[in-house]
Amino acid sequence: MNQLIGLLLAVDGWAIALLVILPILGLAIGGAVTWYILKQVSKKKSEQKLDETSKKVEEMLANAQAECKQLKKEAILESKEQDLKRRNEFEQEMKEKRAEQQRVESRLGRQEDMLEKRESEISRKEQSLEDQKKNLAKKTEEVEKAQEQVSHQQELMIQELERIAQLTKEEAKKQLTDEILDETRRDCAMQVRNLEQQAKDDADMNAKNIISLAIQRCASDHASETTVSVVPLPNDDMKARIIGREGRNIRAIENATGIELVIDDTPEVVILSGFDPVRREIARLTLERLISDGRIHPARIEETVEKVTKELDQQIKAAGENAMFEVGIFGLHPELIKLIGRLKFRTSYGQNVYRHSIEVAQLAGLMAQELGLDVNFAKRAGLLHDIGKAVDHEQEGTHIQIGADLAKKYKENAMIVNAIMAHHGDVEPKTIEAVLVQAADAVSGARPGARRETGAGYVKRLEKLEAIASGFNGVDKSYAIQAGREVRVIVKPEVIDDAKALFLAKDIAKKIESELEYPGQIKVNVIREFRSVEYAK
Repeated sequence: MNQLIGLLLAVDGWAIALLVILPILGLAIGGAVTWYILKQVSKKKSEQKLDETSKKVEEMLANAQAECKQLKKEAILESKEQDLKRRNEFEQEMKEKRAEQQRVESRLGRQEDMLEKRESEISRKEQSLEDQKKNLAKKTEEVEKAQEQVSHQQELMIQELERIAQLTKEEAKKQLTDEILDETRRDCAMQVRNLEQQAKDDADMNAKNIISLAIQRCASDHASETTVSVVPLPNDDMKARIIGREGRNIRAIENATGIELVIDDTPEVVILSGFDPVRREIARLTLERLISDGRIHPARIEETVEKVTKELDQQIKAAGENAMFEVGIFGLHPELIKLIGRLKFRTSYGQNVYRHSIEVAQLAGLMAQELGLDVNFAKRAGLLHDIGKAVDHEQEGTHIQIGADLAKKYKENAMIVNAIMAHHGDVEPKTIEAVLVQAADAVSGARPGARRETGAGYVKRLEKLEAIASGFNGVDKSYAIQAGREVRVIVKPEVIDDAKALFLAKDIAKKIESELEYPGQIKVNVIREFRSVEYAK
């Protein structure tokens, strides 16, 4: 039983295994069959597609071959057309070249004909020239013979003329040359005189217009000053107080200021005398304050002098700045400004140098403006031209050299230094502005009433002027007129002719310039007059 049950169980196990395996095996077999069938179907489709593709490729090859044949035919035709066209062009070009060659050949033929004609003409001309040379040689021989005859005749004529004139050829030539030179010199002198006179007239007119315009636009007052100052006193009793006990007050004032006090019989005045204008002004202001205050003793005098000195230094600086503002220039060194202010108390020939410097600067600037030059440069040079006079009583040398040294010291332009040194003609001016400073200085000094001149000096200058003019050969008389502004020279007409009169005037003017000092300019007027006098009896 147990065995049967075991057998049954074994049989059931195989049955179950078969039941499981059989479906799986069926599925595998079905899948394989299906794969095979699909593969066969796909292979047939591929073969069909390949056949179709092959057919299409064959058709495309056939079409391409046909197109290639057609293109080949077209290319051959086009090549043949181009060859034909090129051949035609080549033939046309050859025709043109043949025609051009023919034209050139014809032109060369004509030129050869012309050359042959020219050669024949040249030959004829050469023959003509040979004939002319022969004729010229004959004529030259004839001329030489004629010249020999003329020379012989001239020698005979010269000998006859020498016999008649009793002069040799060289003497006659010298006499004729001298006469021609004299006549030429007179003509040249007349031409020079006319041209110079015309130039002088034009230059004088233009200069007068410019200077008169500058003077009109720059009007200044003039007041003569001296080297003394007068201090009025309220009464004569004040003189005793100024002198003090045993003269201690007056000595204290003189020692503190360096100025001499002159107390004489002149009622109610004290005279201050000294060459230093600044010290003289300090002494004047000090004395006026002491008189006003009433306390006059040495300690008070020293205190007042010190206070006035400080105040005057400030006034000097302010005066220098005012001069700069009035003229219209800037940038001067502070020490130069102070020196300009010191000129307010300096006089020259009775003329205040401060006002004179301002006036020269303004005149030079106006004339530079009229001439289109550097106005600021002219004003600066004009304002500084007499700067040396501010300290010329303290240093050795002329005010020109001192002024130039001061300008160099305080870094002024070299042209400014030249204008300072040239304003009295000591050196040559290097700029037109320097010449304008000279002219402005002369105009300012020559104004009526600007400078004071003593009678003795005036007469001496006139006598010297007449003596210079009378010292020349051929001068009959000379007169200084118009306050020494003109000298009239009357010459001997039989000694001085018109040409020599022109040179005489120049020589006199040069000698006056070299030997005389004078403001402005002096006119030299040479007069040549011939009079014929006869008496009826």
